[in-house]
Amino acid sequence: MNRLSRAERAQIIRALIEGNSIRSTARMTGAARNTISTLLVQLGAACAAYQDRALRSLTSTRIECDEIWSFCYAKAKNVPDDKLGTFGYGDQYEDIMPIRELGALVTKTMNAVTATGVPAVDYAMLIKSYGVVPSLDASPTARRYSPNEVLSQEVKVIKGNPNPDLISTSHVERSNLSMRMGMRRFTRLTNGFSKKVENHAAMVSLHFMAYNFAKPHGSLGKNRTPAMAAGVTDHVWSCDEIAALL
Repeated sequence: MNRLSRAERAQIIRALIEGNSIRSTARMTGAARNTISTLLVQLGAACAAYQDRALRSLTSTRIECDEIWSFCYAKAKNVPDDKLGTFGYGDQYEDIMPIRELGALVTKTMNAVTATGVPAVDYAMLIKSYGVVPSLDASPTARRYSPNEVLSQEVKVIKGNPNPDLISTSHVERSNLSMRMGMRRFTRLTNGFSKKVENHAAMVSLHFMAYNFAKPHGSLGKNRTPAMAAGVTDHVWSCDEIAALL
């Protein structure tokens, strides 16, 4: 991996953040699969460390939190007996950090903090109940490719006085969709799932590095990334710049 030039690393990064698997990236770039995996793990750690330093004291006023499901090695029902209960095997949930840690990220607006260190925020939960709605198609696989329907939802106010109109998970669920579209490991019903949890975590870090710093979002204006909107950087990052984090 050390023999790769920065340009070659940038080419691999570009392929990975566009949703390609390790194997397809190897075919497109000519790099060995082990080389790509090694680069991914090292770069993932570098991206995580950089974002942990850079994404601090943000000006966020509204935060939506949700988890997204995936799995490593095998689905929970197929994990071998000798691997049961071992971290990195079976179901994996990518989740937002504990609410205590959010205070360090948004101190510019969450500056009222309780004695326990928890930000004094308005906090509510939207709890959805899902169920299978019978299909008009009698086939047993009729609903295999469709999500379960939301049968009901309940709002629970945990703290403060949140605005009922803003209690939603729409934005974070759109972010979850971007994760599934941008990372082959999250694509359902394929064999592109992660075999190692270390690679899985590294790809999540690389994805959000690209999402925040290298991919302009039309909703933010012309050629602006979330990091630019947050005042963390003044330009759209290139894959070469991401490669330079190593």
